[in-house]
Amino acid sequence: MSKVILISQIPLPYDKIGSWSTLYKNYLQNNHKIDYIVCVEPELKFENVQYSFVKNDFVEKIIKRITKNPYAGYLKALEKIIKPEEKYIIQIVDNFGIVKRLIHFLEQNNKRSQFYIQFFYHGFPPFYENFYGNWFFENIDEMVLLTHDSYKVHKQTYTVLPTKFSVLHNGIDTSKFHKISSEDKAGLKKELGITNKKIFVWCSQDRPKKGLNFILDAWKRINRKDKDAVLLVIGANREFKIEGVTFLGRIPNNELPKYYQIADCYLFPTLWHEGFGLSLIEALHCGCYCIASANGGVPEVLQYGKLGKLIEKPNFVEEWVTEIEAFLNQDETYNLLIPDNLYSMKNWNEGMNEIIENAKKNLS
Repeated sequence: MSKVILISQIPLPYDKIGSWSTLYKNYLQNNHKIDYIVCVEPELKFENVQYSFVKNDFVEKIIKRITKNPYAGYLKALEKIIKPEEKYIIQIVDNFGIVKRLIHFLEQNNKRSQFYIQFFYHGFPPFYENFYGNWFFENIDEMVLLTHDSYKVHKQTYTVLPTKFSVLHNGIDTSKFHKISSEDKAGLKKELGITNKKIFVWCSQDRPKKGLNFILDAWKRINRKDKDAVLLVIGANREFKIEGVTFLGRIPNNELPKYYQIADCYLFPTLWHEGFGLSLIEALHCGCYCIASANGGVPEVLQYGKLGKLIEKPNFVEEWVTEIEAFLNQDETYNLLIPDNLYSMKNWNEGMNEIIENAKKNLS
């Protein structure tokens, strides 16, 4: 029976917020199929998986400098696990740099045929340009992407694409991010001192590519009748004041659901090719109407407009003004029913198990 090894650049479990590390944490606490994790030793450990730790002491740093191989410690930790006749599936997440070193290590030790390499990519556009990417796709066995649209872009970019592909959508904890009753929503609004207003939410890190400046510019232009709307900005602070805008700064992750649950509309003005957009699906499950940039994997996530409004020209502020005002002028309440299992962690776990099982069949 093949064994599964996850090579992680960060110690798992990870004590900070991260999309893929959160997914793996949930997965490894449930019915998972991973046998080993190769990583730097974490403070706490998963009990139902074996570890091979990557040393990060002074000696290892000297070795990395002399050999000019930043992944030497990972390969040493991997070598401690593997057995002569065993077959292995190796999972790598977003770490393009380790692949060439890993392939060289396996070939040097005549072990390449024992391994099936799965590369999980959480970006959207191809990482390598056309011909330079040949070596990468010739040497991995499977590329796992977040969306089918990302695969289409890969297929269009590369003249030669000789590897298997799979798609595994991101997932969220739907027990935390879910819609609440109108009574509970009214109670939360009262608790936060916001009543008789439509609530818009923007939530992200305050970086230019996340589009907050576009939303603030749009907010200054919209016609808010009787000041009937507020914008809550989560994850950012600004020194200046804008009427109707409240900057909440960073808030604990466990408090996020209530802000989505009281919101009427979620704004997702990403200005880059977003891989997926976890906050978008968190807001969707909490009952928000979503207005989002048609960038990267976002159109597929919103089912090409079925689950929200896509802005085809997100770099034009007036496009945001038009859609925000259109939402404000709606007479009826938005009430789209989202299936409980859509983009759920449960679905992600099942999808991961299926991807691993298919890989084991390819190795047998």
